Amino acid sequence: MTTRFHFVRVGLALTVSIPSIAKAQFYGDPPDVTHPWAVHDMNRPQPPRVEPGRTPGAPPSDAIVLLDDTRESLKNWEHENAERKSDWIFKDGAMQCSPGAGYIKTKQQFGDCQLHVEWAAPTTVHGDSQGRGNSGIFLMGMTEVQVLDNYNNPTYPDGFAGSVYGVMPPMANALNKPGEWQSYDIVFRRPIVKDGVILDPGSQTVFINGVLVQDSTPLEGGGGHKGRSNPLIDFPEKGPLKIQDHGNPVRFRNIWYRNLRKRATEGGTDGQLSPEATTAKRAEIAATIRKDATTKSGSDKLLRLMESLCYEKDAAAAQETDKLAAQFIASVKSTPADQMESSKGTIMRVSAAMKYMVRFQLLPNDHALATELAGIITANGWNKK
Repeated sequence: MTTRFHFVRVGLALTVSIPSIAKAQFYGDPPDVTHPWAVHDMNRPQPPRVEPGRTPGAPPSDAIVLLDDTRESLKNWEHENAERKSDWIFKDGAMQCSPGAGYIKTKQQFGDCQLHVEWAAPTTVHGDSQGRGNSGIFLMGMTEVQVLDNYNNPTYPDGFAGSVYGVMPPMANALNKPGEWQSYDIVFRRPIVKDGVILDPGSQTVFINGVLVQDSTPLEGGGGHKGRSNPLIDFPEKGPLKIQDHGNPVRFRNIWYRNLRKRATEGGTDGQLSPEATTAKRAEIAATIRKDATTKSGSDKLLRLMESLCYEKDAAAAQETDKLAAQFIASVKSTPADQMESSKGTIMRVSAAMKYMVRFQLLPNDHALATELAGIITANGWNKK
């Protein structure tokens, strides 16, 4: 995108008030075909404020709490098997599996998420390998992060506590002793498959008691018992969280999750996008800047319109920028020599913006305003360190 300005010699009083957002522009690499924002772009949305939990593991302010220390939170769950032999129970502020109860699942469904779960195996040890403190956390009801008392208890590695079951063993055994509470923090990204093509295999990152044990492990379709999963499994957009009854009285407490932002492959608007989505987003950003420019005047308006041209070529904005640029240089030339120092900040900012646009070929190398401002800066010795 190249914008050429044509100057008309008219007067324009210099302004020295530059909005903070303009000061931050003309700085990092500009938007491109798949990035709608510049690097270090102040037009990019600010992160929303989230209050962290007051203690480690406590839910932050934007978390959806599935299980707290009250019996009332059981309303968020339902038994999967209507013909079960028993029910999950609530005891001492925790939900406990009762053998024969079958899976329990959330009524609420979700997709990509940050999930926090705390669990404890029985203090009195019974059994070994897969028969000791066994349960499982099934994201979207489909892919399992293993729950197992592996404190001094070997088993097959891809069925170890913290494994993506049947897919990847954990990097380490970071479990506390039996009867003590364990914490799992999971970042889950579901697989995205369209028309038989894997757009994103999905992944799970898992921390056990603060120790990283799965680092963006690809899901390979979900995992499973005794057989490899189908990597082309088509996950739905959302599903429940399921917790397994494996015949052991494992306890659970403090379960909450946070939704994650969408990826570009599912229509997200942050980060690297498709060329079509990027073009649309850049047009949206440019329109917002042009609207803001109508509330300004002088060099403030000039800088905002120049900024808009970094996102989208617009004939009307380019024409008005031509006019304002000509007025600006005329005003600089008419400024008495003894008053030039007071205008230095504004002149240097406009010059820096011009240099930025020339550097990234948003303006021609021989652009008149850039050349004239460079001459004025040199004449006044402002470019000397």
